[in-house]
Amino acid sequence: MSLYNSFIGETVELSISDKKSITGMLIDIGNDIIVMFDGKNFIYIPKIHIHRLSRTTDYELNIIKPDSFPIELEEESFSLRKVLTNAKGIFSEVFITNNQSIHGYITNIMNDYFIFYSPVYKMMLIPMHHLKWLIPYQENERPYSLSNNELPLVPIQISLARTFTEQCKKYEGKLVIIDLGMDVNKIGKLVKMDNSQIQLTIRRNKTVFLNVHHIKTLHLP
Repeated sequence: MSLYNSFIGETVELSISDKKSITGMLIDIGNDIIVMFDGKNFIYIPKIHIHRLSRTTDYELNIIKPDSFPIELEEESFSLRKVLTNAKGIFSEVFITNNQSIHGYITNIMNDYFIFYSPVYKMMLIPMHHLKWLIPYQENERPYSLSNNELPLVPIQISLARTFTEQCKKYEGKLVIIDLGMDVNKIGKLVKMDNSQIQLTIRRNKTVFLNVHHIKTLHLP
């Protein structure tokens, strides 16, 4: 039994990675993930990113426990992987890094990463352990109000490696954008992937080396 079980049905405040704070009702607990409800949205948060959890009496919104969930989980005990698998094809907001959420939908689940399709960034590789939260869209809500023709739900029809490291190796020789490109030292040609290190040639032909374990997102321009 999780130590969090005593908080189910109560309004709590979470402090999570990247100095984020979330307040809402704790409504369910899985093996490595919890589910919060803030009165409007369901928020799926991996336990690994929870720094602090406490009851709060400062939340004015009167939250009523919902009758149904946007992601169906039939098992009594569920996991992050099961949540991601059942969220495939559901428009969602995910928070990974750089104080910026990404909007789109999950298309594939691999061993240690998943593919997220964004109308802005297109196909993105996201290591599972860097996901801070996932918020499914409400029914009939779509990213940027794009129509089905503008943003169709189409599975990624390419061969994908089982692990994030193996998939990165497939991108050798290609221009890549890492962690949404907020850092200019993370935009360049992926020269080589070796021993968990990525050799990247950035602007003005400068070479940098990045630890793959700290890469939060990767996509092609």
